[in-house]
Formats: sequence, C-alpha cells, structure tokens
Amino acid sequence: MLSPNELERYARHIVLRDVGGPGQAALKRASVLVIGAGGLGAPALMYLAAAGIGTLGVVDDDVVSLSNLQRQVIHTTPDIGRHKVESAAERISALNPHVRFVGHATWLNADNALSLIGDYDLVLDGSDNFSTRYLASDACFFAKRPLITAALGTFDGSLTTIRAHEKNEQGVFNPTYRCLFPEAPPPGTVPACAEAGVMGALAGVMGSMMALEAIREIVGFGDGLVGRLLMIDARAMRFETLRYARDPANPLNGDGPVITDLSAHRT
Repeated sequence: MLSPNELERYARHIVLRDVGGPGQAALKRASVLVIGAGGLGAPALMYLAAAGIGTLGVVDDDVVSLSNLQRQVIHTTPDIGRHKVESAAERISALNPHVRFVGHATWLNADNALSLIGDYDLVLDGSDNFSTRYLASDACFFAKRPLITAALGTFDGSLTTIRAHEKNEQGVFNPTYRCLFPEAPPPGTVPACAEAGVMGALAGVMGSMMALEAIREIVGFGDGLVGRLLMIDARAMRFETLRYARDPANPLNGDGPVITDLSAHRT
C-alpha cells in the first residue's frame, strides 16, 4: 500500500519495531477528525499529517487573528483574516501531499456532531470550552468512536483518552468524560485564554502528545490513556498520571443512563 516515495518519507517510522510497515499502512488507512485548529489542534494536525494519516478532517469556523500566532503554529502572518480550515489545508498539503484534508468550516453542534464524527475513525478534541468538550464526548459515545481530549491552562495541561462505548477486560464499560468531570465549572470561574493567557510552547507540547496518543491508538503499541489522566505542570516541569474509573451513577453509560441522545446540547 505504500509507494516508494512513502517508504522513504516514513522510513524512520517503518524501522521502529512497534510500527513497521503494517503500522504505517494502518496510519494511511486511518481517518482522524480534529475539533479546533487552534493551540492544541494546530500542532496535532502538523504531526498527524507528517505521520501519514490518510484522511485528516478539521472542524473550525474561526478565522486567523494576530494573537493566535503565538501558539497556533499551523497558521502564518499572511493568513490573518482567513478561515483556519483554509490555512490549515495549505500547510498540510505543503507538508504531506499524501494526506487527504477535509475542512469543515463550522462549529460542532448537536445537529451536526454525529454525522461529522461518524465519518472518522478517531476524534481529537482541542476545543477551548466545556460545552464543546461535553458535546464531543457524548457524540463519540453514541457514534462509537474513541476520543482523545486535552485541555490547557496558563501553565498546565491535561490529556486523556475516552472509549466509553467499549467494555474493559472485566466486561464493564470504560469511564466517560462525565466520570472524570461530572459537571462543568460554573460560568465565569475558569477564565478564557484571552483573559488569563497561555504559554504557547505548552500548547505545542500538549498538541504533540495528542498526536502521539492518536498514533498509538491507531497502530496499537504501548499502554493508552483510557482511565488515566495525564497532567503537566509546566512551571515545575512535572508530569503526573491520575487513574479514574467509571462512575456507576454517570448519566451516559452508568447503571441507569439518562442521556440517550444529544438533545440536551441544543440551545
């Protein structure tokens, strides 16, 4: 399935015992949807494209602004004012013409989430608000798609993988995003990026780790982050991992689920 050009391009992957030719072919067959082409999505897209993901989709209705360029490395100064999906498409094409790019210049919402997510094998959520994170998580559960979700603070970040539609070795459903965060913080308690700021290089670290976790999920090496929350404190340069389990009372795949569709996300 790999052309001579691709064999040379991905040579450093192919010689890895845990990837090899079969792993690289799996990456080529894979389709990944990235929610947001911003601080997290930008580096994730770059490394997924470089890795040879067959189809990369991006959901983002925003346009590039000057203040984005401190961390959203897929965009450049001449892109200011353009739709992010347009500038991302150009950069990905220049980086790796073997990748098929699909731009969705819209916001993820309750009406389009299932159809968008259902077209891809894996979803990466790089959004910057809790409403989108809960929507993406719920939609991935109903669409039966794995989700890699990350979040940024000023000098901290977190990352986990959600496969709540699947059961573990004990026959119990994996935890949901709602098991980790049962409720969103009250409005106004978590300041927005424009207000609190964010370290640009930290966005690069977290976005790259999202891409690494996506590649690991597709190829199948190592131990993933299902039921584990990876946390980074950039001030102390400290990495910690917190284990979390399914909450039987969670409303999505708990013992008495009450969320059966995405209607609650419609406003």
